[in-house]
Amino acid sequence: MSLGQIIRKKREEMSLTLDEVSVIIGFSKPYLSTIETGKVKNPPSDNLLIKLERALQFDRGLLVHIAHMERIPPDVRRDYEVTGAENKRFRQIIRNLLENKTDTSQLSQLLAEDDITLDLPGQMITAGDLVPIINKASAGFPVDFDDLGYPVGYADDYVRCPDLHDPNAFAVRVVGDSMEPKYVDGDIVVFSPASNVKSGDDCFVRFTQPHESTFKRIFFEEGDQVRLQPLNQKYPPTILDGKRINGIYRAVIRYERL
Repeated sequence: MSLGQIIRKKREEMSLTLDEVSVIIGFSKPYLSTIETGKVKNPPSDNLLIKLERALQFDRGLLVHIAHMERIPPDVRRDYEVTGAENKRFRQIIRNLLENKTDTSQLSQLLAEDDITLDLPGQMITAGDLVPIINKASAGFPVDFDDLGYPVGYADDYVRCPDLHDPNAFAVRVVGDSMEPKYVDGDIVVFSPASNVKSGDDCFVRFTQPHESTFKRIFFEEGDQVRLQPLNQKYPPTILDGKRINGIYRAVIRYERL
């Protein structure tokens, strides 16, 4: 979402009118309206944005950061996002090494598994596309799923996914605890319809009738049966006829809630 859309959404969530916000921060209603609609000719000052952050209870510095990013030329912003994507991926690799207390002699193998070859000059991790966060995935019992009426590739919120270029990729927020400890309530998981699915993959599963969905580790059994296996041992697996399923999409990226 744009800066103006973010401000308007938060204001409406707080049930505040433009008149009320105008009085609180000391700027005119017409000018605030142009900011929300994206028709402002002069970018809002940091002073105005700081006052909006306080009035609308945003995290300190959030609106200022978004405004500064919007002012960056597209080519410079792309380079910035590529660098950020590279740093994020390498930090995750280092974190995995530390958490798993991996023997450094296995480092080459781990880098190969992540398609990273340090001796190739000019190799670059791309920033990837913006993937729409379309709804919530039930890490529990199957629930009715609604894509909120958005066409493919569109949503209110997006997440940047390094090295992912599947135009049909989508993201959902995890709800429930059946996929703990790997996925917890509030995590954002990205699924790629272009990725091959095999037994043992964590997948977003959609059913034909009723129109429900769930998030589970899947196993293909004999006789066209599919086992939906929670990672949380408190929950039993579910085995169902494969004909009930009209979509299985593999999880490719997880953004954990901190």
